[in-house]
Amino acid sequence: MRETRSDGELLSAAADGDRRAFEELYRRYAPWLTARLRGRCADPGVVDDVVQETFLAVWRGTARYREDGDVAGWLWRVGARRLVDALRGDGARGRLRQTLARLRHRHEASAEERVLAGVEHGDLAGALTRLSPDLRAVLQATVIDGLTTREAAVLLGIPPGTVKTRALRARKRLREELA
Repeated sequence: MRETRSDGELLSAAADGDRRAFEELYRRYAPWLTARLRGRCADPGVVDDVVQETFLAVWRGTARYREDGDVAGWLWRVGARRLVDALRGDGARGRLRQTLARLRHRHEASAEERVLAGVEHGDLAGALTRLSPDLRAVLQATVIDGLTTREAAVLLGIPPGTVKTRALRARKRLREELA
């Protein structure tokens, strides 16, 4: 019969590179952490990312357990901090997106700038009417109404990835029409 290791023992072994101990810790706490985080965030994709980032931090040793408290409580604090970062957009991906956005197309006008220029110099109304209703709806929600991708997805009843794809297509078509 196999002896069950304590949470502290599993964490200590995982910190020493024991993959089996890490996997056991993950099986023991990932479902629980996912359920707790879903109570704070309705987006399952964000919650799944946060759970993965939490356990990655445990595996890499960037989240340190001081052996003076409950492992579940400690994992909750690590996960909750990462959830706040993700929701603020301050997570690693958010910071990377912000940096890339600043570097990308510094000399090229954005789609929004081209649309505004089209109001003055081009046939914006014609270009908009030539967009499919799906593309036009996403453009309306994200550019004109100023909604985030998530908000637009909820409003339109489609996944956030679909909103992003349609927004890219709409911007590309408007660029082509107004160029």
